[in-house]
Amino acid sequence: MVENPQRLYVQPQHGRLEAQWVVGFVDGEGCFFVGINPHPEMASGFQVLPEFTVVQHERDVQLLHALKSFFGCGVVRTNHGSRMAYRVRALDHLTERIVPFFEQHPLKSKKRIDFAKFRRVLQLMKQGEHLKREGIEEIRLIASGMNTGCER
Repeated sequence: MVENPQRLYVQPQHGRLEAQWVVGFVDGEGCFFVGINPHPEMASGFQVLPEFTVVQHERDVQLLHALKSFFGCGVVRTNHGSRMAYRVRALDHLTERIVPFFEQHPLKSKKRIDFAKFRRVLQLMKQGEHLKREGIEEIRLIASGMNTGCER
Protein backbone atom coordinates (compact mmCIF):
# COMPACT_ATOMS: atom_id res chain seq x y z
CA MET A 1 0.00 0.00 0.00
CA VAL A 2 1.33 3.42 -0.94
CA GLU A 3 0.89 5.91 1.87
CA ASN A 4 -0.13 9.46 1.12
CA PRO A 5 2.00 11.77 3.30
CA GLN A 6 -0.85 14.30 3.41
CA ARG A 7 -3.30 11.77 4.85
CA LEU A 8 -3.51 11.17 8.56
CA TYR A 9 -3.62 7.43 9.19
CA VAL A 10 -5.58 6.80 12.36
CA GLN A 11 -5.04 3.37 13.82
CA PRO A 12 -7.06 3.07 17.04
CA GLN A 13 -6.47 0.08 19.23
CA HIS A 14 -9.51 -2.19 19.41
CA GLY A 15 -11.72 -1.34 22.36
CA ARG A 16 -9.85 1.90 23.04
CA LEU A 17 -12.05 4.40 21.24
CA GLU A 18 -13.20 7.37 23.27
CA ALA A 19 -16.90 8.25 23.34
CA GLN A 20 -16.44 11.77 21.99
CA TRP A 21 -14.27 10.50 19.12
CA VAL A 22 -17.07 8.06 18.21
CA VAL A 23 -19.63 10.91 18.32
CA GLY A 24 -17.51 13.06 16.00
CA PHE A 25 -16.79 10.20 13.63
CA VAL A 26 -20.47 9.21 13.39
CA ASP A 27 -21.45 12.88 12.98
CA GLY A 28 -19.25 12.94 9.87
CA GLU A 29 -19.48 9.41 8.51
CA GLY A 30 -22.51 7.69 10.06
CA CYS A 31 -26.08 7.21 8.89
CA PHE A 32 -29.33 6.35 10.65
CA PHE A 33 -31.63 4.84 8.03
CA VAL A 34 -35.10 3.28 7.96
CA GLY A 35 -36.01 1.20 4.93
CA ILE A 36 -39.60 0.18 4.24
CA ASN A 37 -40.04 -2.64 1.76
CA PRO A 38 -43.17 -4.40 0.48
CA HIS A 39 -43.45 -7.81 2.12
CA PRO A 40 -46.70 -9.68 1.48
CA GLU A 41 -46.12 -12.11 4.36
CA MET A 42 -46.08 -9.31 6.95
CA ALA A 43 -49.39 -8.37 8.62
CA SER A 44 -49.04 -4.77 7.41
CA GLY A 45 -47.81 -5.80 3.95
CA PHE A 46 -44.45 -4.12 4.61
CA GLN A 47 -41.20 -4.83 6.40
CA VAL A 48 -39.46 -2.04 8.32
CA LEU A 49 -35.65 -2.27 8.30
CA PRO A 50 -33.86 0.17 10.62
CA GLU A 51 -30.09 0.38 10.21
CA PHE A 52 -27.16 2.25 11.71
CA THR A 53 -24.25 2.36 9.24
CA VAL A 54 -20.77 3.83 8.97
CA VAL A 55 -18.98 3.51 5.60
CA GLN A 56 -15.25 3.90 4.95
CA HIS A 57 -12.75 3.10 2.23
CA GLU A 58 -11.20 -0.34 2.73
CA ARG A 59 -7.87 1.26 3.72
CA ASP A 60 -9.59 2.41 6.96
CA VAL A 61 -11.45 -0.83 7.69
CA GLN A 62 -9.69 -0.99 11.08
CA LEU A 63 -11.85 1.96 12.17
CA LEU A 64 -14.99 -0.01 11.39
CA HIS A 65 -13.72 -3.02 13.33
CA ALA A 66 -12.89 -0.68 16.23
CA LEU A 67 -16.50 0.60 16.16
CA LYS A 68 -17.80 -2.97 16.14
CA SER A 69 -15.65 -3.73 19.17
CA PHE A 70 -16.68 -0.47 20.88
CA PHE A 71 -20.41 -1.17 20.53
CA GLY A 72 -20.10 -4.95 20.91
CA CYS A 73 -22.48 -5.67 18.03
CA GLY A 74 -22.97 -5.37 14.29
CA VAL A 75 -20.98 -6.58 11.30
CA VAL A 76 -18.28 -5.23 9.01
CA ARG A 77 -18.89 -6.11 5.37
CA THR A 78 -18.02 -4.95 1.87
CA ASN A 79 -20.37 -2.15 0.85
CA HIS A 80 -19.59 -1.34 -2.80
CA GLY A 81 -16.27 -1.77 -4.57
CA SER A 82 -13.52 -0.61 -2.23
CA ARG A 83 -15.99 0.68 0.38
CA MET A 84 -16.58 -1.18 3.63
CA ALA A 85 -19.49 -0.73 6.04
CA TYR A 86 -20.10 -1.25 9.73
CA ARG A 87 -23.81 -2.08 10.09
CA VAL A 88 -26.13 -2.69 13.01
CA ARG A 89 -29.57 -3.99 12.06
CA ALA A 90 -30.73 -6.11 15.01
CA LEU A 91 -33.55 -4.30 16.79
CA ASP A 92 -32.28 -5.29 20.24
CA HIS A 93 -28.76 -4.06 19.46
CA LEU A 94 -30.10 -0.80 18.09
CA THR A 95 -32.37 -0.17 21.09
CA GLU A 96 -30.05 -1.47 23.82
CA ARG A 97 -26.62 -0.31 22.60
CA ILE A 98 -26.70 2.26 19.80
CA VAL A 99 -29.60 4.43 21.01
CA PRO A 100 -28.49 4.60 24.67
CA PHE A 101 -24.96 5.57 23.60
CA PHE A 102 -26.16 8.50 21.49
CA GLU A 103 -28.67 9.53 24.17
CA GLN A 104 -25.81 9.72 26.66
CA HIS A 105 -23.37 11.24 24.13
CA PRO A 106 -25.44 13.47 21.81
CA LEU A 107 -24.44 14.08 18.22
CA LYS A 108 -23.34 17.64 17.48
CA SER A 109 -24.43 18.05 13.84
CA LYS A 110 -27.87 18.09 12.27
CA LYS A 111 -27.54 14.30 12.24
CA ARG A 112 -28.97 14.44 15.78
CA ILE A 113 -32.36 15.19 14.16
CA ASP A 114 -32.14 12.01 12.07
CA PHE A 115 -31.13 10.14 15.22
CA ALA A 116 -34.22 11.42 17.08
CA LYS A 117 -36.45 10.27 14.20
CA PHE A 118 -34.64 6.93 14.06
CA ARG A 119 -35.16 6.47 17.82
CA ARG A 120 -38.88 7.25 17.41
CA VAL A 121 -39.22 4.60 14.69
CA LEU A 122 -37.52 2.05 16.97
CA GLN A 123 -39.96 2.96 19.77
CA LEU A 124 -42.89 2.43 17.41
CA MET A 125 -41.46 -0.93 16.37
CA LYS A 126 -41.03 -2.00 20.01
CA GLN A 127 -44.74 -1.17 20.45
CA GLY A 128 -45.59 -3.36 17.44
CA GLU A 129 -46.79 -0.44 15.30
CA HIS A 130 -44.83 -1.71 12.29
CA LEU A 131 -47.24 -4.63 12.17
CA LYS A 132 -50.23 -2.35 11.52
CA ARG A 133 -51.11 -0.42 8.38
CA GLU A 134 -51.50 2.85 10.37
CA GLY A 135 -48.16 2.29 12.07
CA ILE A 136 -46.44 1.77 8.71
CA GLU A 137 -47.84 5.09 7.51
CA GLU A 138 -46.54 6.87 10.63
CA ILE A 139 -43.12 5.23 10.20
CA ARG A 140 -43.10 6.10 6.48
CA LEU A 141 -43.82 9.76 7.32
CA ILE A 142 -40.97 9.86 9.85
CA ALA A 143 -38.53 8.03 7.55
CA SER A 144 -39.33 10.28 4.59
CA GLY A 145 -38.01 13.23 6.57
CA MET A 146 -34.69 11.55 7.34
CA ASN A 147 -31.39 12.00 5.50
CA THR A 148 -32.25 13.08 1.96
CA GLY A 149 -35.98 13.25 2.65
CA CYS A 150 -36.72 10.94 -0.26
CA GLU A 151 -39.92 8.88 -0.41
CA ARG A 152 -39.74 5.29 0.75
